[in-house]
Amino acid sequence: MVPLKSEKDLQMIKQSAQILSKVMRRIGKVIQEGVLTREIDALAEELILEQNALPAFKGYKGFPATVCTSVNEEIVHGIPSERRLKNGDIIGLDVGVKYNGYFSDAAVTLPVGLVPAKVKKLIQVTREALAEGIKEAKPGNHLLDISAAIQCYVEKNGFSVVRQFVGHGIGTSLHEEPEIPNFGQPHHGLLLEKGMVLAIEPMVNLGGWEAEILDNGWTAVTRDRLPSAHFEHTVAITEKGPEILTK
Repeated sequence: MVPLKSEKDLQMIKQSAQILSKVMRRIGKVIQEGVLTREIDALAEELILEQNALPAFKGYKGFPATVCTSVNEEIVHGIPSERRLKNGDIIGLDVGVKYNGYFSDAAVTLPVGLVPAKVKKLIQVTREALAEGIKEAKPGNHLLDISAAIQCYVEKNGFSVVRQFVGHGIGTSLHEEPEIPNFGQPHHGLLLEKGMVLAIEPMVNLGGWEAEILDNGWTAVTRDRLPSAHFEHTVAITEKGPEILTK
């Protein structure tokens, strides 16, 4: 069952998403050569708590941090550490907020200093693929219209979509139905309705789509160890179409 949100629910998720957007903007500004990933995490946690909200990821199924900091070949669920960012790295920042019982979730991938042109394009295409997917999040469309739009855009640009990880519904839980793959056939899957709230999140690899999990039990990396990018927004389906809550 995919829970449909009332107007009150939507207002509450929006408040959570506004806090998250503010946090994402602030932590994005500190991304530079020499920063430790644990420093990014500490800042994000401090900013979330200042807003009387809670980090949604910390302690979730045992995850030890507020932010997933995924560097270079790390696709998702990178754990903050003493790792120091270097010129030419890219870093995916994935953050969730819980505010008054309501969740929001967003991710961006940022370059550190100067990155190769191909990697810059990977980031740009992943961001644009998210926008293509969001366009399809409207009443009367099917769930996999979102997935197909993402896959089509990514593959026509010469990259590959990760298949082991998916987007998800979100609201009073961090992960709700439905799961949203980043690949699939258009006109398939459940019918989208006003009141659904979705966390849409393409993960895109420079090389092949295959992934594996590191020994820490969390961090997913590309099997070929080529870079990966990740973008995510929390999106409400309204009668007027998609509304991005984590802008």
